[in-house]
Amino acid sequence: MGLQLVRSEFSIKNRRIDTLAFDKQTNAFIIIEYKRDKNYSVVDQGLTYLNLMLQNKAEFILTYNETLKDTLHSKDVDWSQSRVAFVSPSFTENQISASDFKDFGIELWEVKQFENNIISINSIKKSSGAQSIKPLLENSDKLKEVKENIKVYTEEDHLTNGSDTTVELYEKFKASILNLADNIEIIPQKFYIAFKKGSNISDIEMQKKGLKIFINAKKGTLDDPKGLVKDVSNIGHRGNGDYQIQIENDNDLEYIMSLIKQVIK
Repeated sequence: MGLQLVRSEFSIKNRRIDTLAFDKQTNAFIIIEYKRDKNYSVVDQGLTYLNLMLQNKAEFILTYNETLKDTLHSKDVDWSQSRVAFVSPSFTENQISASDFKDFGIELWEVKQFENNIISINSIKKSSGAQSIKPLLENSDKLKEVKENIKVYTEEDHLTNGSDTTVELYEKFKASILNLADNIEIIPQKFYIAFKKGSNISDIEMQKKGLKIFINAKKGTLDDPKGLVKDVSNIGHRGNGDYQIQIENDNDLEYIMSLIKQVIK
């Protein structure tokens, strides 16, 4: 899952969390629960855990620092991207459909074991027609923290930051990246749209006059005969990797795809 393990069986306020983890990409805490029982509501339990986290931020920071011997500060945590991940050999159709909200910080992961110790780990994706959960929380004072603070980002959130020209440009590059390999996922984050195959291969940041494309490769590992990419290894940047390309048209689309393809494993 690409997360940093913080603590197993973390107890807080008379509740026990199976695993507490931290996502360094989003700077957010993730609660992981392992389930065998098919007769529980992931929605109710997920909302309870998110609310628990938002009301006890100091406890989560303290646990992180004490366990990992670190100095994480609350201001460095993006609480809006807090999530709960349920892990199970299988989920019922009711559980999957009940959690199918586009802006709901709950994930379902199916883990199956086969012969020869082969294990498959698959994230259950939201449907393309997923609705917002916020109307269901409107009258809940108990879940006020969740309603006001949790934000799951979508492509639409980013597209509103662009112009008609850059949105069209994004769609061209998006289609080209997805054609580079099978099973490339689109994961919108707070500041950019990530394209993942296992880990991030490229990130796109929408702007009014163009796109910033980041390639997730270490400095000195990318073959760029045209010298198109910029080394951002020593300057602050939002995307992953040490290379950035600023584009305002699709003239170099095929060449940029050849660069991104170098980091696909």
